[in-house]
Amino acid sequence: MSAKVVTRFAPSPTGYLHIGGARTALFNWLYARHTGGVMLLRIEDTDRERSTEAATTAILEGLKWLGLSWDGEPVSQYARAPRHREVAEDLVKRGEAYYCYAQPDELDAMRELAKAEGRPPRYDGRWRDRDPADAPAGVKPAIRIKAPREGETIVHDLVQGEVRFPNKDLDDFIILRSDGGPTYMHAVVVDDHDMGVTNIIRGDDHLTNAARQTVIYKAMGWDVPKMAHIPLIHGPDGAKLSKRHGALGVEAYREMGYLPAALRNYLARLGWSHGDDEIMSTEDMINWFEVTDINKGAARMDYAKLEAVNGQWMRQTGDRELADALIATLPYIDSAKALAEAIARDGDDRLVAAMAGLKDRAKTLVELADSAGYLYFRQAPDDKAAALLDAGGKATLAAVLPALEASPEWSAAALDAAVRAHAETTGQKLGKIAQPLRAALTGRTTSPGVFDVLAVLGREESLARLRSAA
Repeated sequence: MSAKVVTRFAPSPTGYLHIGGARTALFNWLYARHTGGVMLLRIEDTDRERSTEAATTAILEGLKWLGLSWDGEPVSQYARAPRHREVAEDLVKRGEAYYCYAQPDELDAMRELAKAEGRPPRYDGRWRDRDPADAPAGVKPAIRIKAPREGETIVHDLVQGEVRFPNKDLDDFIILRSDGGPTYMHAVVVDDHDMGVTNIIRGDDHLTNAARQTVIYKAMGWDVPKMAHIPLIHGPDGAKLSKRHGALGVEAYREMGYLPAALRNYLARLGWSHGDDEIMSTEDMINWFEVTDINKGAARMDYAKLEAVNGQWMRQTGDRELADALIATLPYIDSAKALAEAIARDGDDRLVAAMAGLKDRAKTLVELADSAGYLYFRQAPDDKAAALLDAGGKATLAAVLPALEASPEWSAAALDAAVRAHAETTGQKLGKIAQPLRAALTGRTTSPGVFDVLAVLGREESLARLRSAA
């Protein structure tokens, strides 16, 4: 029986969980679930100046909101520094690494010479085979790995294929700084080994790191995990996704009114596909996901497509479930504070009752909140609605009011019949009556069916609004 798959997501807590990181987490999560394995979470917080508790919290909250659960407790990379030092010292004892006493001015001179000779800047290995007895007094050494000088280091990548790196380009890189702190390159290898990681799925900006990390694995005699380096997400213009494209944190997508399931669906389709399937349930994605199906080329962020996918998810979500999702999101939508307070005060019965008609016209929860306002407030008519409530519109309302007041039953079907009978009696078209009714009831020119609006608002509230407008 093959060993259990162990993936990991390893963000640096120097900012929010950006959308590229969220997709990396999703791919790790999908692969772990697909194979019956586990996804671990490691917070790479060794950069003490830039790492913050607030960023760690934002990353954890972002993953939870997206529905990406990790297994076990999050691991702090910084807390494991003693173990990183232990392995670095072990590598020296094995003859696979060495103490380097080169000073900053020596390293600067090395770089300048390489530049003058048109060579890439490389450490020249001056302490590689030198007797430690030559060590200058009072100087704390760094530890450098003895990188192979001949041949190639090959990374067998599940997405990029076989990638070859000439060993002459790797140089003897530092694994432990002179202050005793591990470098990122070294800490990652020790952590992945100790955590039992079998599969590393990460951005292809780490591909060159993979060669150096392979050197450390081999020096320790450890198995190299299977690696999959996924292309980065680009903006609509094809350039690397950046702040100018709106490369926002996951929490911003919540504020913009996207459903977690829809965002997961959209992100999964960014660089991975299953035939022509666009809308995929989480169960489908888990069943279908294979790392080897990830595209080699970069994916482009398309906000119009994300909105369309979200709209489809909203339409296929049950009314009660969607109402719950909206209520949970309202505190994050600046324009919806009053609606949140009204629902908390008056309950959500009206919202659930109206949801079938509301969700067909919205692509985001922000749009849904905006269109649901009439359920709880008498909204001032917008410009288009106000135009329908001119003198003619008011006269139409005044004329139809008695028919509505006389309706023995307050249901959409009964009200529809009453207004149609009034239209026939007066020789008016139904639309000419429905338009000012809608404007008076909702303050808008678009809404669910006007008879559904009347039914949901109830007799008392509906008649009060119509009388006020007329």
